[in-house]
Amino acid sequence: MSVLKEFREFALKGSVVDLAVGVIIGAAFNGIVQSLVNDVIMPPIGWITGGLDFSDLVLRFPASPLAPDAEPVTIRYGRFITALISFLIVAWVIFWLIKIINRIKRAQESDPTPAEQPADVKLLTEIRDLLKAQK
Repeated sequence: MSVLKEFREFALKGSVVDLAVGVIIGAAFNGIVQSLVNDVIMPPIGWITGGLDFSDLVLRFPASPLAPDAEPVTIRYGRFITALISFLIVAWVIFWLIKIINRIKRAQESDPTPAEQPADVKLLTEIRDLLKAQK
């Protein structure tokens, strides 16, 4: 079997194609979530906190006395807070999507109309009910 043929079989397997679709959808979903966080959620939070923009929060350390020409060290913890909020929103949305999908699957799996009982089961059920009524 040639390498190209093996690669084609591998690439066309359902799981690989599903994974590729998932990655592409995930990248598009990331843009939506980033817009949701940056444009919808963070402005009210900034308004509540008096105009505080988390992405601008930094911790600066002066240049080292041993290397005065070096740039000061900047830790951008505000960006981390924004990324954390974004992650929590993504996780929350995915949780609800999976919950809804599972509910739909369970509803499809459970048949609301029971199958017709065979005649002998119906007869035995009637006999049981009559015996209960006699007691």
